[in-house]
This record gives sequence, C-alpha cells and structure tokens, in this order.
Amino acid sequence: QVQLVESGGDLVQPGGSLRLPCAASGNIFVIGVMGWYRQAPGKQRELVATVTSGGSTYYSDSVKGRFTISRDNAKNTVYLQMNSLKPEDTAVYYCNADIRSDRFKLATMNYWGKGTLVTVSS
Repeated sequence: QVQLVESGGDLVQPGGSLRLPCAASGNIFVIGVMGWYRQAPGKQRELVATVTSGGSTYYSDSVKGRFTISRDNAKNTVYLQMNSLKPEDTAVYYCNADIRSDRFKLATMNYWGKGTLVTVSS
C-alpha cells in the first residue's frame, strides 16, 4: 500500500506565507508526476501545480508567480511554498502522485492524500 500525507495547513493572514509538505510512503518503486490540487468550499477541486521527477513544473494561472512546487526524490516528498497568500487561496489542499510499486511491471497508480486546510483571513 501507498500513503500520501500532507501537513502544514494553517490560518494565515493575507500576504503571508505557508509551506506544505507531502510525504509518500509504503510500497514505492518509483514516483512519477507529483502535484497539488485544492478545493474551496462549494467549488470543484482544481489543479494548483505539478512537478515531474526531472523537475519540470506547471502552475495554474491563479498561483503563477506566488507559489513554488518542488520535490525531494530521496525523501519521496513534494512541497508547495505559498507566498503572497490571498483570501481566495482558502481551500483544502490535496497532494497527488503517480506511483509505480512493482519493479517488474510498468503500471502506475494514482494516489491522493487526505488534504490539509489552508485558511487565509485577517
């Protein structure tokens, strides 16, 4: 089994910063793309950012220039550094990853964490 565990969610004032780590554990052979999604109250889950195993990144327009995604492959961990936070960034943030568990099979599975709440409010 594989688990993704997010942490770091908190209440922060507008303009503040937070760093969210997400650690993958369990039966892992190799991790492909890792990403962060978020879901605000009453809205659909949306993509925030992704990073490949080689370090290539993608950001949604709403966070570009404010958020930075990175990963530590040795620790099976992905990070989301969030700066200049706005009230509209308030959401539950979910970690996502494509993971291959079997060295003899090419198939990967997609996994989700349970989420961590970020609230941006004064």
